[in-house]
Amino acid sequence: MITAIVRYRLPASIDYNDCLAHFCKIAPGFKEPKGLLSKHFIWSEGGIAGGVYQWKSIEDAKAFYSGPWLQGIIERYGEAPEIEFFTVFCITDNEKGTVRVLEKPRPVRSAARVKTRKPAAATAPKPAKTKSRRTA
Repeated sequence: MITAIVRYRLPASIDYNDCLAHFCKIAPGFKEPKGLLSKHFIWSEGGIAGGVYQWKSIEDAKAFYSGPWLQGIIERYGEAPEIEFFTVFCITDNEKGTVRVLEKPRPVRSAARVKTRKPAAATAPKPAKTKSRRTA
């Protein structure tokens, strides 16, 4: 499972109520994207909005974010969003009273035995001899 955190700066013309109304309007459309498990529509008082998405795979997420959705964000907010992807290891669901482990440890590669040579004795170059002059 992949979590994607998407953030973008809202123009000053879009306040809390405008953002809320827009998110409520578009939320039903997020039942359709392939591989999307859930989306949390987020807003902060600092003028940042976006979403926290749960995806079945990184391929599904990247396909969605590179499609028409991206152009819509740029047109509406005037800039591309910041998107960060995370692998989900475990989920604690307090409503269901469950804990699920989604990832398994990856096999550890044994370190290949490498022949080591003794390092050659390091010899620093001798400083050049300089004549010193004494002045009276």
